[in-house]
Amino acid sequence: MQDTVSIIGTGSWGTTLAVALARAGQNVNLWARSREEAAALNARRENVEFLPGIAFPLTVRVTHDMAEAVRGARIVLAVVPSQRFRDNIRLARPHLAPDQIVVSAAKGIELGSLKRMSEVLREELPQIDPAQFVALSGPNLAREIAAGLPASTVAASSDERAAREVQKLTSPLFRIYTHSDVTGVELAGALKNVYAIAAGAADALNVGENAQATLLTRALAEMTRLGVALGANPLTFAGLAGIGDLMCTCHSPHSRNHTLGGRLARGEKLVEIQSGTHMVAEGVTTTRAAAALARAHGIEMPLVEQVHAVLFEDKSPRQAIGDLMGRGAKTEFWGIG
Repeated sequence: MQDTVSIIGTGSWGTTLAVALARAGQNVNLWARSREEAAALNARRENVEFLPGIAFPLTVRVTHDMAEAVRGARIVLAVVPSQRFRDNIRLARPHLAPDQIVVSAAKGIELGSLKRMSEVLREELPQIDPAQFVALSGPNLAREIAAGLPASTVAASSDERAAREVQKLTSPLFRIYTHSDVTGVELAGALKNVYAIAAGAADALNVGENAQATLLTRALAEMTRLGVALGANPLTFAGLAGIGDLMCTCHSPHSRNHTLGGRLARGEKLVEIQSGTHMVAEGVTTTRAAAALARAHGIEMPLVEQVHAVLFEDKSPRQAIGDLMGRGAKTEFWGIG
């Protein structure tokens, strides 16, 4: 049995990571928001709300006590929605030690500050060397991993030693690659959710495979443009955290962002969709943040602009497609077109 790993968050992804790591031989502390939630999860040994049908291994222990959850853990993974990430890290801060590795598994950009999750960690955890922060991102549909299907992901850190420590969590069915481009990995993981909304709408409108291929290719060009402007390596977007996650999320009916896009295309309103589900579609808030980042850096991101118009300006997805197809002629090279 290995050292303890702590996971903050009991959503579908946090629960999946807890199950997958425990199956691979780790002791896992899983932090829940309330005493009642922790008691229910420990009693049922299953997350009925977010991951029904998947039993907790014996080495998963759920607690509502943050100190109990994170103290002594070799690696602490924060697996919460990006807009609640800062608040949860603040709860953990008094109980985290300088030698712990803190991993962000949230895929989003904070509204207002427009900061990536590793930047939030830098601000909120001054007692920990930023070299010990790691971003975890890749084509990781929770339900498939929980079901025991093979998958890969990327652990990115400015310090190779920290990334390699997280890589030690690799198991026969969950392969972890290391990476040094934290900016690129985080941006790719966040932005792909925006394009998954567009892909879901396109599927619902039966636009065809040609159009979907165009959407994914131009999405890759857009995220690379923004990433390079923010200091990322363009090759990162050709990897697992980039095109890998983009393809997975844009094609999968299990993606909540893809599902949301389809419902919008069928005439439902955003407020109705959001009020009827307990799951967070990160692409909604990321669309706002990505549009603001693009404007701030003078980066053209027409797909993001059109998704923003559909979500927040009551534009129809069909009209958004028409406007994209009617844009002026461009060269394909991503740095220009």
